[in-house]
Amino acid sequence: MNAVVDLRSDTVTRPSPGMRRAMLEAELGDDVFGDDPTVNRLQERAAEIFGFEATLLFPSGTQSNLAALMSHCQRGDEVIIGAEQHSYRYEAGGLAVLGSINPRALPNRADGTLELAQVEAAINADDPHFARTRLLALENTIGGRPIGRDYLEQALALARRRGLATHLDGARIFNAAVHFGTSVKALCAGFDSVSSCLSKGLGAPAGSVLCGPAEKIAEGKRWRKMLGGGMREIGMLGAAGLFALDNMVDRLAEDHANARTLAEALAEMDGVRVELDRVQTNLVFFEVDSMPPERFLAECRARGLRAEASGRKIRFVTRHGIDAGDVQQALAVVAEVLST
Repeated sequence: MNAVVDLRSDTVTRPSPGMRRAMLEAELGDDVFGDDPTVNRLQERAAEIFGFEATLLFPSGTQSNLAALMSHCQRGDEVIIGAEQHSYRYEAGGLAVLGSINPRALPNRADGTLELAQVEAAINADDPHFARTRLLALENTIGGRPIGRDYLEQALALARRRGLATHLDGARIFNAAVHFGTSVKALCAGFDSVSSCLSKGLGAPAGSVLCGPAEKIAEGKRWRKMLGGGMREIGMLGAAGLFALDNMVDRLAEDHANARTLAEALAEMDGVRVELDRVQTNLVFFEVDSMPPERFLAECRARGLRAEASGRKIRFVTRHGIDAGDVQQALAVVAEVLST
């Protein structure tokens, strides 16, 4: 068990000993010139796993998503996007500020999807009064809710029929694949571009990959340079990403099981309301009736348990480095706080 149980996010995952060794031994080169052999191997491996012609390593998912949106849309074009999606809500408005892209934000349903009838109704007519609708952007998973292939195929079919490009923010797409018992290649098939994080549940210290056809990735590389994402001798990050893809995917099922244990035990506590139906991967959302979230988090923090909240909802996130003992320690802290 850990002295402090940190359930704030899977972004706080530390590299495993094996990943650290791989980073230490990585062969290096200048990635801006395309000369880093380890990064090149990572990009080739990612292209194989995701089923795309090419991939490109970015420092972050925020930058990878933004470069993808900018490669699909010109200034003044419009993207249809979910109001809960990271690219719209949690990435500082970059698509509008830096990309000059107009977001048409639609409400996400309880399962994280967009109502496709609303999507179609939101597509602007070819009229100079309106921004040109160019892109449909989805996210998988969203708020811990994995989106299945049946819905994705319907969304892709709508986009193709209406002449829209498609982008998938697959920050936690491996969690979705593990949940459904399928491959990320199967979940991502048909999208024009996919972004996926290596630095969440897979445990790399940094990095996201943007996947797509070679022509689109070449355009993304230009945007990456403009956005300040060109890095030099970064084979150590490439090695971390390779290790993550080859060694850290199957174990995500352990995170899902730990999240379920947390959720079911919390649901048994008086004054705690858990969205059990939402707990399908590694995120647990709940509310406490007896105190404001700020006080609850402060009381937990004083007892060695760290978490985050959004409004009334408190979030626990399981990850590599959190084991069954940590789960029980967290539950004991919550019970103690609720009894104060």
